[in-house]
Amino acid sequence: MTSGGESNHRHPSPVTHHPRMLQPEKLSQAVQILQELDLDAWLIFARETEETPERAWELLAPGMVVWQSALILTKNGDRIAIVGQGDDDEYRKSGWYSEVHSYVQGVSKILCATLTRLDPQQLALNYSTSNASADGLTHGMFLALQQILQGTPYAERFVSADPVLSRLRGRKTPEELKHIRAAIDRTLILFNETTALLEPGLTEKQIAAHFHQRCEMWNVGAAWAWDQCPMVNTGPRSSAGHGGPGDLHVEPGHLVHIDFGIKQNGYCSDLQRMWYVLQPGEMEPPAHISHAFNAVAKTIQEAAKILRPGVAGWQVDALAREVITSEGYPEYQHGLGHQVGRAVHDGGTGLLPRWERYGDTPYGIVEENQVYTIELGVQTDAGYIGLEEDVLVTRDGVEWLAPPQRELILVRAA
Repeated sequence: MTSGGESNHRHPSPVTHHPRMLQPEKLSQAVQILQELDLDAWLIFARETEETPERAWELLAPGMVVWQSALILTKNGDRIAIVGQGDDDEYRKSGWYSEVHSYVQGVSKILCATLTRLDPQQLALNYSTSNASADGLTHGMFLALQQILQGTPYAERFVSADPVLSRLRGRKTPEELKHIRAAIDRTLILFNETTALLEPGLTEKQIAAHFHQRCEMWNVGAAWAWDQCPMVNTGPRSSAGHGGPGDLHVEPGHLVHIDFGIKQNGYCSDLQRMWYVLQPGEMEPPAHISHAFNAVAKTIQEAAKILRPGVAGWQVDALAREVITSEGYPEYQHGLGHQVGRAVHDGGTGLLPRWERYGDTPYGIVEENQVYTIELGVQTDAGYIGLEEDVLVTRDGVEWLAPPQRELILVRAA
């Protein structure tokens, strides 16, 4: 999915599960990150998490909460849950927290007493101007917290938890990587089926319907908005933005582009693949179409060569822009890549240009065990050519999580 997009809503019918073995891993990882950053405490403050999801809560807690609730993690290893009576039993049974407190009338007394005992000099909260995944504290809850902490020193000690969450979401554990790999493998099944399915006369909507039928059969969700996932484009009149598939028909001489991912067991995939429908008498695509495809594939390969721990995200994007323009094509009007995990746009460092709309995220440093897309495209007279690959950052470079597409897939008209 193009890295400028933001939608991540799912069709309500498929069910995805959040493996409970992952939260203990992430809780331990969070404490290590607090120690690494020398950050005293991290407060996650939420309510009605089924209605207003708090992404950090989903990552660290055993279940939803209804009343105002707090998770407090410290660099000293404290893991404290303060939840309403009725929610507390699940938190105690999990065994993940060193302390579980419950209340009936209000959270203020227990929360203030806990913070006074811990006395953090810095208190990280989930707000960020650049990272949507670290911006889970609503304005209303921030105002409520200020009121609760009025008269204490802690309301003056707030700092952004963006550095914590960027690392926590980005550094994938072995269990997380297992789920991402499984989502990618299932996505590849659908792309392979599409090659046999494609023929002149099919509409974009009919192609998308096959993907949706498979998702429902597998009981998995779409990685982003159901009516826009997959994005399907056939021919030059089809817009390659974030709109849903339309009524355009596949025709000989068309490029067919599909951008698709699933959400399975709480983790996403995100890939783009390309087909060309041969015209009568053609044995291969026209030379200018092959050149355009090869330019996009080459740019992805060259970007992957410099993607490694320690590089800034914007540097990878800048190299890709140099490559695609040297091949005679204009710069793409979005970022080169984003992280993938529990969300299709998983926040934190991105392979992004230093544009205003991306805030601080292009300046983040790539780390081992992060998963990124590398994606771009060009427009041709036969349609849009766009490719997207998912890669895992390793100690020395990247691992391709799916075989990268290096040639157009040819469709022969009957």
